Amino acid sequence: MKPETSAFLLDLNRRFYRDFGRAFAATRRRVQPGVMNAIERLPGVGNWLDLGCGSGELARSLDRAGYRGRYLGIDSSAELLAEAPPDLAVRSDFSAIFRQADLAKSDWAESLPLKTWEAITCFAVLHHMPGIELRTRLLQQIRLLLAEEGRLVHSVWQFQHSPRLLERRIPWERVGLSTLDLEEGDTLLDWRYALPGQPEQVGLRYVHLFTQKELADLATACGFEILDEYESDGAGGRLGLYQIWACG
Repeated sequence: MKPETSAFLLDLNRRFYRDFGRAFAATRRRVQPGVMNAIERLPGVGNWLDLGCGSGELARSLDRAGYRGRYLGIDSSAELLAEAPPDLAVRSDFSAIFRQADLAKSDWAESLPLKTWEAITCFAVLHHMPGIELRTRLLQQIRLLLAEEGRLVHSVWQFQHSPRLLERRIPWERVGLSTLDLEEGDTLLDWRYALPGQPEQVGLRYVHLFTQKELADLATACGFEILDEYESDGAGGRLGLYQIWACG
């Protein structure tokens, strides 16, 4: 993918979360079943780095579950982070803080307070990273941050299982691109939201539809091995594909 195309798609998503961030957060007031499954599969103690933390719902769930350790949530959207709880942790054995950083930039990890993390989560993030080069760089950075016996858990959309989402595909020509500019699986989806008594508002987001082979190739190229995977979320329980990776 050409750098200018990647930059265009990143800006498209940044504008979406700038314009719709608080409305989007209002639709995400509960943790997805697949995320809860991931929490149960990981140790209940350690340092946890949550990439793409949004409005902090995972941190709330960890606090309620009695997780012990240090949690850091990172997101690029100031609008979503504004919804995160500033005084979440009151227990002496758990702390949660949030920071704004853009995972698409090469320097996002430079100011992290710890060099290694026992658990790194990256839910619904990779499919918003345009181009194999950017995804590879991000995963290689994550690999350097993961403790030797640590676990990376990530999820990607499998919107091909949702007729409703498939109906929301928008031609790339709508934003001045063609399929020749993009990689196979790159998709433009609309998102709709209406407050009571107000007209519906429509935003556009870039999403990449991964194949399992594509994820397996990424894991190998970035120094990981896939330990487990499962589907969850949405009608039919197949809207998200979750994978657990370890250092290879």
